[in-house]
Amino acid sequence: MLKKISKIPFKGTPEQEAQLQAVIAECKGDNSLLMHVMQQAQGIYGYLPLEVQKMIADGMDVPVEKVYGISTFYAQFALSPKGEYNISVCLGTACYVKGAQDLVDKLCEELKIDAGECTEDGKFSIEACRCIGACGLAPVLTVNDEVYGKLVADDIPGILAKYQA
Repeated sequence: MLKKISKIPFKGTPEQEAQLQAVIAECKGDNSLLMHVMQQAQGIYGYLPLEVQKMIADGMDVPVEKVYGISTFYAQFALSPKGEYNISVCLGTACYVKGAQDLVDKLCEELKIDAGECTEDGKFSIEACRCIGACGLAPVLTVNDEVYGKLVADDIPGILAKYQA
């Protein structure tokens, strides 16, 4: 699945930028630490928007294309912010054959966003993942750390209502 760039405007703070610049200063000149800097940046901002990728590239003296390539290759990096409630739908084999894609489709319809995106109010994000090890409950989704299993698409509005209250 392709990672999507956030439609939500970047809202970094001067404090966050100072934290990132301190990390970059520690690692500058050693390009073997580029991934470490990116991991730290994601910890600071919660994701790696293009503005942050540019700061990293400039600070580490590498092309922004390299930072972007790493951020899109590795699953640990996100290009969009996570919502207050991050919904992750398992698309592993057991879940997929039992209708997990219908869950993703219903979530996207209800929240009016695509997988990999966050609602404009920052409340919900949707992502698809591979096996989470709950195959006996297939199809499964999680909302943050809460697991929901044996679902059908018609269950989605009720689950969302619990978090919209």
